[in-house]
Amino acid sequence: MSGMLRRWRRSRQAERRGVEGYRAYGIGDVHGRLDLLVELLDRIREDHAARGDTAELLLVFLGDLIDRGPDSSGVVELVRTGPIPGARTVALAGNHEEVLLRLLGGERGLLAQWLSFGGDACLASYGADPRLFEGLPESEGLAELQRLIPPEHRDFLASLADTFRFGDYLFVHAGLRPGTALHNQSPRDLRWIRQPFLDDPRDHGMTVVHGHTITEEVDIRTHRIGIDTGAYRSGVLTALAIEGDQHWLIQQRASSEQGGKEVR
Repeated sequence: MSGMLRRWRRSRQAERRGVEGYRAYGIGDVHGRLDLLVELLDRIREDHAARGDTAELLLVFLGDLIDRGPDSSGVVELVRTGPIPGARTVALAGNHEEVLLRLLGGERGLLAQWLSFGGDACLASYGADPRLFEGLPESEGLAELQRLIPPEHRDFLASLADTFRFGDYLFVHAGLRPGTALHNQSPRDLRWIRQPFLDDPRDHGMTVVHGHTITEEVDIRTHRIGIDTGAYRSGVLTALAIEGDQHWLIQQRASSEQGGKEVR
């Protein structure tokens, strides 16, 4: 496995700070890539140790832990039980977690769509054959799904937050509705929005760190940083580290033997 650590400089006008005493690592959309997550966590652990233990380690997962990649259940279990001993862990809800929870709550009309955008891989990670769901009446499919997902995983997914404020940074899955105060943001926008958030140049009073929208390279703007580098298809999982007024990237890339490709 190969990895990359990269720094960048930002203008003094855009400089913002994290929370004193903490070193935070925001982790982009994992989408079932347990292999990449385990390797990235090893690199985060090494990076944190190399910088000294004066700061407390904080991990922030930006949502979409599940679907599309091969091991959603393994990712959920690892994040749920504490991916790095001694670290504080915060996990946010993505749109994929939202849809699964709605299905677990018995909502009709979503199952076929969920299966088509990555739920089939999630089912397989819990030991089911997704093909069997195609011929089931929806009521039976929902009942089987509820049986497959263990209660501790369901409770964990239901506990996920929508945002996490870290000093002058806001971690969120998808983004914000421009011109709307944070306390008035809707959960749907926080988990699903693309435009107009992505195209709006206005400063939100903080730097928004988000996933949800895949880009080949980390999308660094003066008011937002997008770190979803499409791990499930590109083989590149990205973390943004923040300490004080410093910030840097750590990326884990899959080897060609694992089906991943390097993004340059």
